[in-house]
Amino acid sequence: MAVPKRKMSRSNTRHRRSQWKATPVALVSCPRCRSPKQQHIACPTCGTYNGRQVIEPSA
Repeated sequence: MAVPKRKMSRSNTRHRRSQWKATPVALVSCPRCRSPKQQHIACPTCGTYNGRQVIEPSA
């Protein structure tokens, strides 16, 4: 197993970690009710997925 020979400085560590960025959640509009929803997940507003009713709508 590879082991570092020297301690990595704080500035180098932070510079390397600065590239770790979280990506925002991709939202698409529901084809039935046009509300924003996540891809490949049933719509929480109308409860449909792939053109059919899969869950009870939330209120």
